[in-house]
Amino acid sequence: MHAQIADFNDRMLSLGLARVSEAAAIASARLVGRGNEKAADQAAVDAMRTQLNLLDIDGVVVIGEGERDEAPMLYIGERVGTGNGPAVDIALDPLEGTTLTAKDMPNALSVIAMAPRGTLLHAPDVYMEKLAVGPGYPEGVVTLDMPPGERVRQLARAKGGTPADITVCILERPRHADLVKAVRETGAAIRLITDGDVAGVIHCAEADKTGIDMYMGSGGAPEGVLAAAALKCMGGQIMGQLLFRNDEERDRAARAGIGDLNRVYTRDQMVTGDVIFAATGVTDGSILRGIKREVGWLTTETVLMRSKTGSVRRMTYRTPVK
Repeated sequence: MHAQIADFNDRMLSLGLARVSEAAAIASARLVGRGNEKAADQAAVDAMRTQLNLLDIDGVVVIGEGERDEAPMLYIGERVGTGNGPAVDIALDPLEGTTLTAKDMPNALSVIAMAPRGTLLHAPDVYMEKLAVGPGYPEGVVTLDMPPGERVRQLARAKGGTPADITVCILERPRHADLVKAVRETGAAIRLITDGDVAGVIHCAEADKTGIDMYMGSGGAPEGVLAAAALKCMGGQIMGQLLFRNDEERDRAARAGIGDLNRVYTRDQMVTGDVIFAATGVTDGSILRGIKREVGWLTTETVLMRSKTGSVRRMTYRTPVK
């Protein structure tokens, strides 16, 4: 067993991780509905970095802020923590849904995952074709090489119903027009989301609560790894295949250590070891309540999960506004 894996005391580290996502969410609270995406993102980034650097870890950010948006970064390769502790990989999105925050729309989250060094896929900042379902289905019940309509029919059969009983979550983008058409032709329902595909995938893990059975479509590859970390804790399947639009993006993948550019990654290939995952609601959503503001107080809701035990803890944190 690698020393860093043996030293990965996920039980002790988990509460610290929850504090990190809480701090990022709280920092962005004053910018909810204010129309300034970059300011909200920067506030979350700064607060997350400050809290991470208080943890007794030797941390490296392997999934960071998106380069495509020229966003304020906790950049890939950045060292975080005190350096006095286990060597860990960190995947994060200080504010998943900057547009959602700026417009006060549902399901903006602060998200972070931590795992022993070398156990999270170093996904380059390119697109990834994703397919996810929740727990309780046979392995491979749906696959990326199936046409979209066949995925719906296979999942409906496994669920014991018809395609009309299936709801698919898809990111609302022009590139998904054919996908939406194919899914609707089966009789399945679609919940279109404007942003926030980590939350979109997590919806599948709590289908009874969210009404979402499956997630399909392309989005950021880093978000795919974060979603895989959540499903590693909650149960469920996710498959992802990197998509490249040009040679620069292929070079980016090569620099990240990706050898097979056509590989389809499963959940346990994106997250190969134990992982802890924390998410705090920024705006109200179907997974978490958003930040509640009262005169002099802020209240947050956080979900904290550990893959080793399968535990899912929901926590409310109330703090005075300074």
